[in-house]
Amino acid sequence: MIDQTQTNAEREDALPRVVERPSIFDHDPESLRAWAVAHDLPKFLGDQVLKWVYERGVLDPAAMSDVSKRGRRLLSEHLRFGEGVELAHPIASDGTSKILLGWPDPDDTPSQGSLSVLNNEPSWQTECVMIPTESRRTGCISSQVGCPVGCRFCASGLGGLDGNLSRGRIVEQAWRLGRLPGGTRLSNLVFMGMGEPLANFSAVTEAIRTIHAPWGLGISARRITVSTVGLPAAIRRFATFDLPVTLALSLHAPNDELRREIIPWAQYSTVSELLDSCREYFKRSGREITIEYILLGGFNDGVEHARELASHAKSLRCNINLIRYNEVAGLPFRRPATEDVRRFQEELRQRGINAHIRASRGRDIAAACGQLRHERRTSGSDPVNQD
Repeated sequence: MIDQTQTNAEREDALPRVVERPSIFDHDPESLRAWAVAHDLPKFLGDQVLKWVYERGVLDPAAMSDVSKRGRRLLSEHLRFGEGVELAHPIASDGTSKILLGWPDPDDTPSQGSLSVLNNEPSWQTECVMIPTESRRTGCISSQVGCPVGCRFCASGLGGLDGNLSRGRIVEQAWRLGRLPGGTRLSNLVFMGMGEPLANFSAVTEAIRTIHAPWGLGISARRITVSTVGLPAAIRRFATFDLPVTLALSLHAPNDELRREIIPWAQYSTVSELLDSCREYFKRSGREITIEYILLGGFNDGVEHARELASHAKSLRCNINLIRYNEVAGLPFRRPATEDVRRFQEELRQRGINAHIRASRGRDIAAACGQLRHERRTSGSDPVNQD
């Protein structure tokens, strides 16, 4: 079968991006030192500013007291210190926190095909989520505005794809989540928000470097997970990335027939081709793959599906995360019964597969991928804050 996904990944630069004043989050120490020298400022200013941003959480150049007055002025004139506008910030009863962010549109107008924009809000909107537990604080961030994949069960792709997020906008989401109240920084980060990360390859890998760097957010690479719907060529390319992050494959069906019913991009590659690319990823990186499998009631949650999934998993060094579907208004899928989920897990475990049921978090704040943005736009108000 022809693999057309390489073309999808390589066309990322053709999507609209903002190219005005760069964000401070687009910079690393080397580039910011070069910027300082180019503006007749001391080279060490770059390190000073990044320390203010990442260690102290300061985004106002005027508050950077060890930077000269001229330096503070030039920083304000030439760089953006935070582009995102917080549109909503609901907090669930279980402590899960979601932030809906608005970003400047490249044309300052809604993209064609996007959902209607309410109250003159930015048309470019993304979501990021903080999921706290007793042992960790996990951030979930987006890589694109909308999604090109259009999975039939997911809210993220309902409005199509508006564009790629820049490195800076990806990093800014993680920075914001790390500054939420709670006392500790992010311990884990997952690219499981809006968008297909490997279709925005350069920005995502550059953002991971900042998120991992000691001068940045300092998150261990082994605690960073990139989730993909499955682009074989991009997975092979990602296998050459020099940081040992975890790859998660959003499989969601054990065979091509079922998968193509719910994932339009599945027409470009087979399950067998995806697993081959994952084996190559493991061979090159030494990192086990995680298979993500969303359970849709009455569709892919039968015993026969579990047995077929187990046969794939045995050929691959992997763990399986079972995800109970969070229902999205207007979509035809339903959440599976608890007993069906447990039966599915037991079938996998009986065949020697390491399978976990992911705890459902934030259901009372529309925490599923793209759900808050979708519900907010279609209802004409903030659905999670209505009395």
